[in-house]
Amino acid sequence: MPSPCGCSSTRRTTRCSARSEVDRRRPRTPPAPTGRDARDMMTATPSLRTPDTGDARLMTRRAWWLVLGNFVLPGTAQVVAGNRRFGRFMLGLWLTGIVLLVVVGVCALVFRAPILVTATSELGIRAVVLVMWIFIACWFLSQIDALRLTRLIKLDALARPLIAIIAVVLAIVPSIVGLTAGNVANQVASTVHTLFGGDSAGIKWPTDGRINILLLGGDRGADREGLRPDSISVMSFDVLTGRSTTIGIPRNTESFPFADGPMKERYPDGYNDCDVDVCYINSVYTEVQLYHTDLYPDAAAKGSEPGIEATKEAVEGITGLQIHYFALIDMAGFAELIDALGGVTIDVTEKVWLGINDDGSEGWTEPTEYIDVGVQKMDGATALWYARSRYNTTDYARMERQRELQAAIIAEMTPANLASRIGPVTDAVEKLVETDMPEGEAGMVADLLLRSRSQPQTTLELVPPLVDPANPDIDVVQQAIQDSFTADPEPTATTDDGSSDSGG
Repeated sequence: MPSPCGCSSTRRTTRCSARSEVDRRRPRTPPAPTGRDARDMMTATPSLRTPDTGDARLMTRRAWWLVLGNFVLPGTAQVVAGNRRFGRFMLGLWLTGIVLLVVVGVCALVFRAPILVTATSELGIRAVVLVMWIFIACWFLSQIDALRLTRLIKLDALARPLIAIIAVVLAIVPSIVGLTAGNVANQVASTVHTLFGGDSAGIKWPTDGRINILLLGGDRGADREGLRPDSISVMSFDVLTGRSTTIGIPRNTESFPFADGPMKERYPDGYNDCDVDVCYINSVYTEVQLYHTDLYPDAAAKGSEPGIEATKEAVEGITGLQIHYFALIDMAGFAELIDALGGVTIDVTEKVWLGINDDGSEGWTEPTEYIDVGVQKMDGATALWYARSRYNTTDYARMERQRELQAAIIAEMTPANLASRIGPVTDAVEKLVETDMPEGEAGMVADLLLRSRSQPQTTLELVPPLVDPANPDIDVVQQAIQDSFTADPEPTATTDDGSSDSGG
């Protein structure tokens, strides 16, 4: 019968007993540890988490790895040598930030609208700043904790101050960058709040697939009673393609109808026998601002002015287009914006003198300076003369130059240029521009403006021989505008003197 030790005969009992005794004395191999026991055994050997603190050279190398590695990838120091939960949180936060940056980069290339809407919304800008500061605060805490984990006292004596200084600098640098970026963002947010819309300004939906913006340029000043826009045009955008058409309206257009509204009720037969000295379209603003502000009691709530609302009705009556928004630029300070952008580049096709014709005023002298033909980089003062010069030129030519200047300014408003000059540009824009575009919607318009650069751009000037400003044929005008939406880019009109003209 087999014995308990596996021996089957009594003759082997002695041998079996001896073997059992040997087995009892032989050291037994413990079972392989698992789970937490395994992790505890791993940390029993020198590592980043449990280093040999007596080896100064090893501790110094470990310190460099923790400080520099954590700066590049925040959270790594905590994962390998500190609070793993905080480390995993930081790594997740950092990964989220990288994903957000990738998404923003992709949007900037293929779908800019969300970025531009955020950038033209005070709430959006401040939300971005808040998120940025959360990232920076966590990064700062992670870097300071990484310095703690280095155990400075155990490092090589010569390396201690260098590692400490570098760790602190790496913790502070993101904070400085964030503070600078936050200040700029707050400045932009303040400008957005000041510039865009009134309390009741709202988003207006496209009409017939188009957004139409009235652009007015004129002077305000203590020596002027009211404002008479010297430049009146409409930028019409196809919201699907981004293609734009600029329609120039001469400031001396007269005998025109108004669209439905208070001014049509006042002038049902067209703008004649008005309350100012001349009944031109650029007089509408002045007349209403001086004498009839009560016609538009809700203008301020819309972020507008009575004179601008009246001018909108005049432009709508002439063009047959619904005007969704306006932008009024104070030409008196135009030079400041151009200088803030670093100047503008214009291809000058005809010599432009820096002066005006002899109007009989005392002290008039014939101009001696001029802007020469060719591609010219102009500062603000020169560009302003380019738009305003009245010496040996026509109103229509001057209008064309103003349109060229508008295009040149838009061309300088690239993301890179604006980012590098954001402070001076926002200061200038806040002083010079008035608009009723609401926050956010301005971003959609900016997206259309950027998209229009890669599309055919058409300019239509309502000047002779197509249109007689003294007695415009409104049916001809409106048909020409509709035709321009599908016309070849950059058509030109011919003025009475035979010169090519595209200004308004």
